[in-house]
Amino acid sequence: MTGQGALTEDHITALVHGFYGRARADELLGPVFAAEVPDWNHHLRVIVDFWSRILLGTERYAGSPYPAHMRLPVQPEHFERWLELFREAAVEFLPPASAEIAIGKAEMMANSFRAGLFTLTDRKS
Repeated sequence: MTGQGALTEDHITALVHGFYGRARADELLGPVFAAEVPDWNHHLRVIVDFWSRILLGTERYAGSPYPAHMRLPVQPEHFERWLELFREAAVEFLPPASAEIAIGKAEMMANSFRAGLFTLTDRKS
């Protein structure tokens, strides 16, 4: 495990790069990312800024990730796999207490995204 002690920007960068390395190689998630992310350097910088805001309270990321995800061709199983890979990366790259917080935030976001994207289509008439 990489991270012990206080959470740093280096931990967050390692988390984001470690997670996306896994996600890009993943059979389920990889094709979605390959089709939707034209500039990986830019994307990784944005996501590092996002998690820095969430976990360290920095102000480098403004806005909401939800609109960008609304148009993606994803199903509930994509979120389950995303969470599985994120949990692995968080435990590997973050200090234990920070990993727990990051996983909780990721689960909350995934639940919100799923509710927003699938609630209406999952209702039975």
